[in-house]
Amino acid sequence: MPPSSGTSDPDAPRPARPTGWEPRDPTLSPPPPRTARRRPRRLLRTLFGLLLLGTLLLAGAFAAGYLLVEIPPANSAALAQSNLYLYRDGSTLARDGEVNRENVRLDRVPLTVRQAVLAAEDRDFHTSRAVDPKAMVRAAWNTVNGKGRQSGSTITQQYVKNYYLGQEQTLTRKAKEFFIAIKLGREKSKEDILQGYLNTSYFGRNAYGVQAAARAYYGKDVEQLDTAEGAYLAAVLKAPSAYDVTTHPENRAKAVDRWNYVLDGMVTEGWLTRADRAAARFPTPQTARPATGLSGQRGYLVQAVEEYLTEHGIVDEKTLAGGGFRITTTLEPAKQDALVKAVEDQVTSRLDPAASPVDRYVRVGAAAVDPANGQVLAMYGGVDYTRQYVNNATRRDYQVGSTFKPFVLTAAVQSGAQTQQGEPITPHTVYDGRNRRPVEGWPGLPYDPSNEDDENFGEIAVGAATDLSVNAVYAQMAVDVGPGHVRRTAVALGLPGSTPDLTATPSIALGAATASVLDMATAYATLAAHGRHGTYTLVESLSRDGQEITVPTPTARQAVTREAADTTTAVLRNVVRTGTGTAALAAGRPAAGKTGTAEDDKAAWFAGYTPELATVVALMGQDPESGRQEPLYGALGRPRINGGGEPTEIWAQFTRDALAGTPPRDFDLQVMPGAEELPSVPPLPETPDAPNASGAPETATVSDISGTPDASPAPDASGAPEAPEAPEESYDIGEAGPGAAPRSPRPPRASPGQ
Repeated sequence: MPPSSGTSDPDAPRPARPTGWEPRDPTLSPPPPRTARRRPRRLLRTLFGLLLLGTLLLAGAFAAGYLLVEIPPANSAALAQSNLYLYRDGSTLARDGEVNRENVRLDRVPLTVRQAVLAAEDRDFHTSRAVDPKAMVRAAWNTVNGKGRQSGSTITQQYVKNYYLGQEQTLTRKAKEFFIAIKLGREKSKEDILQGYLNTSYFGRNAYGVQAAARAYYGKDVEQLDTAEGAYLAAVLKAPSAYDVTTHPENRAKAVDRWNYVLDGMVTEGWLTRADRAAARFPTPQTARPATGLSGQRGYLVQAVEEYLTEHGIVDEKTLAGGGFRITTTLEPAKQDALVKAVEDQVTSRLDPAASPVDRYVRVGAAAVDPANGQVLAMYGGVDYTRQYVNNATRRDYQVGSTFKPFVLTAAVQSGAQTQQGEPITPHTVYDGRNRRPVEGWPGLPYDPSNEDDENFGEIAVGAATDLSVNAVYAQMAVDVGPGHVRRTAVALGLPGSTPDLTATPSIALGAATASVLDMATAYATLAAHGRHGTYTLVESLSRDGQEITVPTPTARQAVTREAADTTTAVLRNVVRTGTGTAALAAGRPAAGKTGTAEDDKAAWFAGYTPELATVVALMGQDPESGRQEPLYGALGRPRINGGGEPTEIWAQFTRDALAGTPPRDFDLQVMPGAEELPSVPPLPETPDAPNASGAPETATVSDISGTPDASPAPDASGAPEAPEAPEESYDIGEAGPGAAPRSPRPPRASPGQ
């Protein structure tokens, strides 16, 4: 009987196997079904379809953009307006001048000057297309990855941005720039585009176009520029204000590097021979000549406000130069007038260059900050902006001297640091104050700073050493605390991390750093605010064409502990009471402060504060012709100028007048254990005038607050909070303490500073 369906007879004969057939290996998987074999093909077809669809969409978007975006008329920057600057109360501070612009034909611009601009901005200009998508993608990637904002724009795109659009960083503007540049590249020759670019680019000094720049920087027409001068003008295009070496001498090295980059690029492109390159010398431009409408202090104030807006990313420099802004500052006219009068009374009215040639060197810078909010209330930049262009309140090229010492003390209290013998550092801690005493515990090369006038002080307490500004004590204390920790503390208090010569070596304690007057006022305002720091601000509100523009409000943070800040304040009160700053008593109210003198007496400082106002004043020596820093020996008829003289006298007069009509406030201090025993401040005089010319009581003597070290234990170093790292820092100097690695082969010697 035939087998039923689905069954088989085991005895039935099996069909013969085909010739060459082999049984399947049982260890192998069965072959995939045909549907599985088709899946990769389907996936590839899907991906290809999506790619084709994306390409079509991009092509469609490109075609639509090209058809819809028209070349517009010139933007408002081509017809730029002036900016209006107001004091805090709404009264007019200044109105900047009309835009300086003069268009020239391309054939008037020397070939090497044109080539210098191309070497700086777009070396493939003559052979490349109007836009470079690869460069744009690369620039966007570098920007996202933290390598700095980069544009990737060709000269054609930059010309479009300058003349037809604006400087705002938006996707809409970039898209318009892209399509307009393509159209412009088809409709205009390379020569026309380069001519337009050279005539619309902003070179700083209120100069639009290469002709105006040639006049502003070198006092000549563009035809007379040589290769080195053209390379410098090409270099400043990247950052006009920052690379102006007469306005910012501290940035000279960066400007020279950029200038070298331009010239080296010209050699690479075959536009300049190596012999001519080797013969080129950096062409220092002439001193800027601002508009007369910015004479006196107005120009300095406008310059400082503009730098604040651009450096904080509130307004792009070129957009700001385009004008039309209404800027209300934090400056108060009464305090501004009081500061100018104090400088005039104490210094400028007494200068007699005919009788004393050294008087020609005297420069004054000052800034006053409200500790409560970081607002700058007054600033003195120099004798006259139209005569002396560099702002003495914001420049960063003079040593701060011993005004830096309080930051070392703050760092010591903040970290619970100990001496080499294991004793906690307090205002009562005794150090060896001998002149040229080598520091101990420093792993770098030997360092033995001299004291003021090479004086030996012997055993002296930290408080008294602060009163008398003993360098030997503070250099050793910096090593005990750790130079790296001292540096971090100074930055946390308000000094920029990029401050020149702010190095983690023992010399940091003596003020080798070249912070600005405004930087120091910000840091001292942090001490006055019990350790709370908020970035300084110069602008209260900003608008353009009736539209308000957001101005970031600085957020205060606890930079150091209140105990660390207040203990420093307690010690600095004694500097005013019995130390080198007794002339500050003429302010007639509770005050704390520190004097300082730079190396070779090239600058003298006083940094002081009341609970309501922090002000820093500096006298600087500079040759008006060469710009070289000069000592102030013999100025104002004195053998030497130190911080306890004219800087403190200016501070006292200004503080007295600026706070007139407000009742004196005493400091509300929470000091470290043991610092309560510091001598109390004597009663205020009944009149704001000091009992004698120096401002100190007739019977005042230097107070030695040491006695014996306080028995109460200082905070343990391991449990004390570290000073917070400033966000802009990127260095790694290890832990605070004697083992910190040196950052330079030998600490630079800073002069003792009273």
